[in-house]
Amino acid sequence: MISLEWVKDYIDISDQDLKELARKITESGINVEKVITNHIDNLVIGEVVECTDHPDSDHLHVCKVNIGDETTQIVCGAPNVRKGLKVIVATPGAILPGDFEIKKSKIRGVESNGMICALYELGLEEKTDETYAKGIEELKEDAPVGFDPLKYLGLDDTLYELDIHKHRNNDCYYHIGFAYEIGAILNRKVTLPESKYSEIKESIDDKFELSVETEKCPYYTAKMVKGVKVGESPDFIKKRLIAAGMRPINNVVDISNYVMLEFGQPLHFFDKNKLGNKVLVRDAKEGEEVVTLDGENRVLKSSDIVITDGKKPVCIAGVMGGENTEVDENTTDILIEAAIFDPVSIRYTAANLNLKSEASIRYGKGLSYEYTDLAMDRACYLLEKYAGAEVLSGKVIHDKVDKKEQVVEFYPEDVNKMLGITISEEDMKVELGRLDFPYELKDGKFIVTIPKRRLDIDPNVNDIAEEIGRLYGYQNLVSTLPVVGIKRGEYIGDVKYRKEISKRLRRLGLNETKTYTLTSPDMAKLFNYDNKEKVVLPNPMSIDKSVVRTSIIPSLLNVYDYNKKRKVKDVFIYEIAKTYDKKYEEESKIAGLLCGNYMTNGWSINTKVDFYVVKGIVENILDYMGFKNRYSFEVSDCSDLHPGISANVLLDRKKIGVIGRVHPKLVKDDVYVFELSLQALMSKIKPIKYKEAPRYPVIEKDLAFILDKNITSGEVLECIKRAGGRLLSDIKVFDVYTGENIDSNKKSIAYSLTFMDQNRTLEEKEVMEIFDRIIEKVTNEFNCELRDK
Repeated sequence: MISLEWVKDYIDISDQDLKELARKITESGINVEKVITNHIDNLVIGEVVECTDHPDSDHLHVCKVNIGDETTQIVCGAPNVRKGLKVIVATPGAILPGDFEIKKSKIRGVESNGMICALYELGLEEKTDETYAKGIEELKEDAPVGFDPLKYLGLDDTLYELDIHKHRNNDCYYHIGFAYEIGAILNRKVTLPESKYSEIKESIDDKFELSVETEKCPYYTAKMVKGVKVGESPDFIKKRLIAAGMRPINNVVDISNYVMLEFGQPLHFFDKNKLGNKVLVRDAKEGEEVVTLDGENRVLKSSDIVITDGKKPVCIAGVMGGENTEVDENTTDILIEAAIFDPVSIRYTAANLNLKSEASIRYGKGLSYEYTDLAMDRACYLLEKYAGAEVLSGKVIHDKVDKKEQVVEFYPEDVNKMLGITISEEDMKVELGRLDFPYELKDGKFIVTIPKRRLDIDPNVNDIAEEIGRLYGYQNLVSTLPVVGIKRGEYIGDVKYRKEISKRLRRLGLNETKTYTLTSPDMAKLFNYDNKEKVVLPNPMSIDKSVVRTSIIPSLLNVYDYNKKRKVKDVFIYEIAKTYDKKYEEESKIAGLLCGNYMTNGWSINTKVDFYVVKGIVENILDYMGFKNRYSFEVSDCSDLHPGISANVLLDRKKIGVIGRVHPKLVKDDVYVFELSLQALMSKIKPIKYKEAPRYPVIEKDLAFILDKNITSGEVLECIKRAGGRLLSDIKVFDVYTGENIDSNKKSIAYSLTFMDQNRTLEEKEVMEIFDRIIEKVTNEFNCELRDK
């Protein structure tokens, strides 16, 4: 709640329509939720000229009240009503807060023509047990009968109830900060209040020692005053506190609250004689207790911050003071604390203790050390002037605040691009001047220094653009479609390849599975071809889910077993998932399992899953990812794969996975698996190079070799490639045969060779020369013969 009468101390708004000003403030980004004018019709000052007991009640009184133009009868239940008292009277027709209308009535048979009011009934004071027990408001003897009581009390103020955005900092929670906001809107300067005071020779250094043992208190300063006379506050302080919704108590407490509402900096006043000569700021001990000013015993946590006298807590920092150092009517010497505490810690403490206070709200939003010092000086000035205090010289201070200036550099076009409009360089100068943001302009670049009071402004051009834009007026922004570069939306990183490979495998007839990352110790031992050490959970939910897997194949075998038990003969499954080792390194892998008939038709002509079907699926994936002619296969040494029907998959001659039939010791059926490292594949991807479609015809030749069984097709392929040279564009294996007319220790492998030149048509003669050279090289190197020669 902001009092406009109070704000007038710092900025001239005497020429402003306050409702119109509220509209301007709202348009600039600070929402004025309500404009409250403390005026109530049919409210007058009255004098009780006669007061008798009600004939039918033990607590009501029948009063004759002079209200200026007449004397009227009112029934009143307040304990403090009496003859000769000047009071606030609501006559019939007055509408009090809560839409409570005053009417003529009878109370227990006695006519009553109005209501004698307490301040809380007029919405000028919070209703508490204390204010309720106090009864009706007692006015001074000089109060003029028949006059407007709110004008007499100086409470005919206009108040703004603000709905401040959570990202806006503390600056609009106090009157000087709000004055700067009005100054920016009206382009007027703010004048700070008087804060000069005199110091006596006696020094605080001789009276007080400070220690700070927590990083949650970057700034703590203290001054001392003595000879304080606790009494009633001056009227202007009381009226302003009431207007802001706070109850006046005495001059010392009221000055503390007044400065907080003025500068936004909470202060705490300790009775110096109760406190002693030392203050230690530290983290609370778990379970530590302190009785706060409200009389409640608070149990603290180690995350809270406490102010202590070196031993026991005397204050919950940033939230509420302790009863053991409370300022009372006998206090003469006061230690004034002005500090900055960690906002997150204060918010946590206030929530944990269910102790939200005006101070904790402000501490929880962050404070500026410059205003901490100004608030201290202002408090000393007011205590000297209105409480007779003598201010000791010197100041005790703990300062770990980073005072580096927050500077933003930007060009005008940077702001215009963000706002989508064009604001001239000169207009930007005006807006920065209105904001009271110091700036320089060098070579067309603005260099702006952010004031310390604006902790909500980060040193980037985005926040400066927002400030300029809101003062320029959001309502003045022209609606335009954003001009941005357009690009095709797509997945990136491993997500992209996971999805693309997953689609590819589904097109090839495989079904996706999702299995646990955790497996059993026995299954975790299988297919450890990478020799990775596994993570074993210390407290697993069950033994079959106690090890973090490094291979997906064992999980697929479990899925296979599940399906086999349910008479599912043809199983084609895959999974793409992350695996983890003991070094906390994660690796995405692609794994598949196939068994049964890969293709069937109504004539019972089936294609049974074998090594070459699975190898073809792997090659399809590798070709799809652009690895054609870069991958190869070699004999695998994985003990869980069939020694004669398995291979390692190599990419650029580096192992990236395995392929083959599961060893009969594990599964008696013909079950084939493969597993590839997605991480390795992604690391090897290169930009795709496109070749022009051949314009000239190709020549194809087939040949077959009878080889020893221990010679691999890969070795033969390498030999053919070397012998074929650049005109050999492609090689494919189209048949492997063992059986009739072939020795038992031999095998026949047939190849289809494709020859092509991008620039001309090949002649049969030159192709036959290369073809003969290939035959000669292979037969000599592997001591084999050409089949059907």
